[in-house]
Amino acid sequence: IVYGGPGGTGHFPVCIFTPPGGVRPKGIFLMIVNRGRAVIDEAESKPLPYWPAQAIVGRGYVAAAFSNGDVAPDDKADGFKSGVFPIFDPAGQPRAPDAWAAVAAWAWGASRVIDCFEAEPGLKELPIAVVGHSRGGKTALWCGAQDSRVALTISNDSGSTGAALARTKRGETIAEINRAFPHWFSGNYKNYNHREADLPVDQHLLVAAIAPRLVYVAAAFDNLRADPLAQFRAGVEAGPAYRLLGRPDLGATEMPGADVALHTGAIGYHAHTGLHRLDAADWKLFMDFADRHLRTAAVRTP
Repeated sequence: IVYGGPGGTGHFPVCIFTPPGGVRPKGIFLMIVNRGRAVIDEAESKPLPYWPAQAIVGRGYVAAAFSNGDVAPDDKADGFKSGVFPIFDPAGQPRAPDAWAAVAAWAWGASRVIDCFEAEPGLKELPIAVVGHSRGGKTALWCGAQDSRVALTISNDSGSTGAALARTKRGETIAEINRAFPHWFSGNYKNYNHREADLPVDQHLLVAAIAPRLVYVAAAFDNLRADPLAQFRAGVEAGPAYRLLGRPDLGATEMPGADVALHTGAIGYHAHTGLHRLDAADWKLFMDFADRHLRTAAVRTP
């Protein structure tokens, strides 16, 4: 994919696998890969449970992926000097406190991949699910909230500044995430270090911004640093927006046990046994949810 702006042009690769035999796919799963391009390049020779392209295609879906680092570096030492930033940021000026950062840039990249789908006769008009794990899960939520072409947003173990409520969250705090990853979010966000109670919004509003389209919040039952309960509560608290727009909510107010999936509403949830990961069992549940809901998802709009 090639793009251009005031500072020149850039590009990044996308990998797309389609079901064989000329069968019309049921939809597209677009994975925001945050583990390096090798996960994508070796999807056939050394497949990983993190992105099981063959299993996705086997279920009748298109499997697409790009590496976040090919859009913007996941490197706090880079100082926004590489990737999309020098192409679109005003040259020779200090960055504004509300300027986009890495997570927003990666979400922008996902939307450019969707532009690509819409230009392909065999892919356009297929319902699209955007998927991310950890920092990729934060990115998927931001993409889904901004791009109404995303029919299903899947956030796996996104934790702080992803799906987890900041005000009640255990484990990683806003100050900790800003200190470890100062390049992920705008400068203004650092004003809320140690001040979660003063936030004018919380993460359930990010989930609610996706309504009435489908959203799936997945977590790790034993990863208290990312806090599965805070992620579940965001799904619960996003429910009024879905009900207002005539869509069924999460369907529960009490967090279920490990590996119990909630798939009845437009908001999905499960927390797998164990710690921070994305594997084949998670993907099976994502595709089960898509099989159940994706064809009846809210109509895509330009």
